[in-house]
Amino acid sequence: MTKDVIALTPTMPDIDVLLAGLFAGGPSLGVTSVHEGAVVQLCTPDGRPLVSVEAPLLIQVPGEAQRLLGAEVAAPRVPFWWTEARASTAVEEGERLAGSFAGRLAAVLDGTVWPPEAAHTDVVPLTPETATAAPAAPDSAPPAVDVLTDKAAVVIQDRPVVAMTSWLADALRTAAAGGLALQIVTPPHTRLTLPTRTALHGHPNRWVVQDPGCGYYDGLSGAELHWQDGHFTPVRSADGKTRVAEAFKPRTAPDAPGARQLGLSLHTTHPADEHLLLGGALEAAWQALTGTSPAGWSTAEPICLPWSRRQMTELARSRAQRSAPTWLTTIGTPERPAIATTRVTHTSSGIEEHIVLTLGYGADEAPPLDAVAPLAETLATEHGLASMLTTLRTAGRDLTVPPGFEAPPIPLAFTLGADAVNEIGRSHAQHPQAGARPTRLGPAARPALHYPLGDGTDPGSWATLQQLSRHLKRTQEGA
Repeated sequence: MTKDVIALTPTMPDIDVLLAGLFAGGPSLGVTSVHEGAVVQLCTPDGRPLVSVEAPLLIQVPGEAQRLLGAEVAAPRVPFWWTEARASTAVEEGERLAGSFAGRLAAVLDGTVWPPEAAHTDVVPLTPETATAAPAAPDSAPPAVDVLTDKAAVVIQDRPVVAMTSWLADALRTAAAGGLALQIVTPPHTRLTLPTRTALHGHPNRWVVQDPGCGYYDGLSGAELHWQDGHFTPVRSADGKTRVAEAFKPRTAPDAPGARQLGLSLHTTHPADEHLLLGGALEAAWQALTGTSPAGWSTAEPICLPWSRRQMTELARSRAQRSAPTWLTTIGTPERPAIATTRVTHTSSGIEEHIVLTLGYGADEAPPLDAVAPLAETLATEHGLASMLTTLRTAGRDLTVPPGFEAPPIPLAFTLGADAVNEIGRSHAQHPQAGARPTRLGPAARPALHYPLGDGTDPGSWATLQQLSRHLKRTQEGA
């Protein structure tokens, strides 16, 4: 397995400081670079990697260190530099080497180390016996992968929160390209960020929780797991059914009973115009629901860049020229927890944004439900809204995902954009067979439709939504 150690410094580690850190193992160890120089590795004399160090990342968004490493972490004020090292624990000295590397950076640059107990500045020499015990990394394995088989890329993490870092995104891409499952193994105290949960959703990827009481189980489904034929797979009873782990049971929201999450899943479509600026719908939703703009965005966590629609658009445009979609994460301020993922694609319909925005509220905070309908009208008339589903659920204010059962979201409303209403047929779309009577939004000649589904407390709203979906899928002539 590997161990992560992170140096948080107020100034950028230059090449001299990085080399001083990499000298933690003395002159006998070698240094090499992989991934086009984005990762530097401290290696044994015969090239076996012991510590992998990612290029320093400038964090310009407040609260990211606390969100991902814990409220007690003593990070410098923004902007600061985040330098992450992953040490192989296949040899005893690996973790101490990473700690010495990070400790040296922090000592020279007046920074801090996470976890703090890992920091030191001692030289960690390797004996010949220890050096040859280090495992040779497969050429195809990215630095984040601890075990690579013909069925799975396994990543072992011992952090308070597993974020969708560039390390993990690289492992996910490698697994997908090879037709493998990405399986993240954590202790039971670890939580996921919502972007990580989204990336792991669905077969064959898994969140594998190692619980002292029941062994391994899937942190998202509860299925008991065991290692078989090169991957973690469900344990089945004699009749072939999957067993659910005892540790996976309903839990109280971590912040306080009554904490809730407001969720918006929206889809926008825009003409492929050279003057188009992406992110308008997301910014409008953020303003309507929080009173502020997003704090920052990035292609991975931690979120490092201040909010900029122009920079987002430039990145998406450059990737579209290579026929590649763009996946982004956006974060809010620490005072109002909010996080969104956006997938930008270029299709025959134009430029499409698929956005999932989630906001957290404590038991003493009321989600702004009365702002949803006005927001839907703004999105429909000004930001190319195709559709939007709004939900409410009982879950933690901090927006992290625990390794246990969480109540599913309950639909509040569904909004259909004007183009979709016109395609379905306005008369048909305005008259569902049961419930969900819509409100017209925007111009009377070409309205969008907003369907209230409930107050977010009645699971029966799912049945209403299903009835509405079946109705809207029928053509007007076939109704």
